[in-house]
Amino acid sequence: MFRRLGYSTLLLMFGALGAWAQTSSLEGDVKGEDGKPLKDAIVLIERTDIKGNYKTKSDKKGHWFHAGLPLGTYVIKCEIAGKVVDQVSGVRTRLGDPTAINFDLQQMAAKQKAMQAAASSGQMTEEMKRDMSPEQKAAIEKQMKERSAAMAKNKALNDAFNGGMEALKSQNWTGAVESFTKAGEMDPKQHVIWAQLADAYVGLAKSKTGAEKDEAEGKAQETFAKAIELKPDDAAYYNNYALSLARTKKFKEAEDNLGKAAALDAAGAGKYYYNLGAILVNTGQNEPAGSAFKKAIELDPNYADAHYQYGIFLTGQAKVNADGSMTFPPGTRESFEKYLSLKPDGPMAESAKGMISTMGGKVDTTYVNPDAPKNQPKKGAPATTKKKQ
Repeated sequence: MFRRLGYSTLLLMFGALGAWAQTSSLEGDVKGEDGKPLKDAIVLIERTDIKGNYKTKSDKKGHWFHAGLPLGTYVIKCEIAGKVVDQVSGVRTRLGDPTAINFDLQQMAAKQKAMQAAASSGQMTEEMKRDMSPEQKAAIEKQMKERSAAMAKNKALNDAFNGGMEALKSQNWTGAVESFTKAGEMDPKQHVIWAQLADAYVGLAKSKTGAEKDEAEGKAQETFAKAIELKPDDAAYYNNYALSLARTKKFKEAEDNLGKAAALDAAGAGKYYYNLGAILVNTGQNEPAGSAFKKAIELDPNYADAHYQYGIFLTGQAKVNADGSMTFPPGTRESFEKYLSLKPDGPMAESAKGMISTMGGKVDTTYVNPDAPKNQPKKGAPATTKKKQ
């Protein structure tokens, strides 16, 4: 029995020695991007021929070591702050001395920078190709192709956009619409393209009449809306959109968008409503125009032109009395006086002075037939006038 027990024990011992003899080990050093030993870097050891996962970390000298690994093929990964920053694939362990796998993050960063430069320039050295895995090489080549395609696209995009700008300058509205439309198809996320396309449609609308005019103005509003969707903090886009809406008599929508422009650009708030008033005057919408000029004054009390235009609006509300005198709405004279105080030498100064001087006079309501024979009055007698009509 003892001989059997001893024989069994020897078998177990030789089996254990055999198992121990079939294990291997890995070690290496980890250096940070500053070139110094990196402590507490996690090293993940993943067996690929048979499932198996192991883990260790670097010490204060940046050194790591793992023993007792079965012979096999592994992927060794270096993990920093929960992110794998480098890895080595196809590592086959061996009996005897540990297999060394080092991670130099400084050197790796330099290589990545060189590879990015190569991808940008399209020039890759043979040394770079040798150092890359098939996966890395394929990724770089893909990036080079994508960059080349992007550069070709950017050139075409720039050509289309610049062509549109040149067409705008020469008031070639149709050419501008075609160029900016092409640019928008190539890169629909550029708000400035849609804004310029909208301006082109506005110019086109001014050169058309009837249904063609309405269609172009409608296109302008659509493209202004796209520009605003991409850049909702641009006050100028809301202002220009509002003016287009006003030209198609969408006054409530125009006012809403001007309110948004004013909220984004308080300093220019008066200008936005003044522009609306000018559009309304030109389209014969006098009552809304007066409200717009009044709003401009409320937002910017020193907006001289708004005071003058509001005075003109109030003048149109004047009433002629039975004796030929005129009654002006309150604030009429004050509007012209305010303009003169702000712009005494302004382009409307003489007109404002003339308006003020006529406010105290009467309107001549008599009618004289220019073809009627002229009677010679007696010396000293007043000339007669025709009967009032």
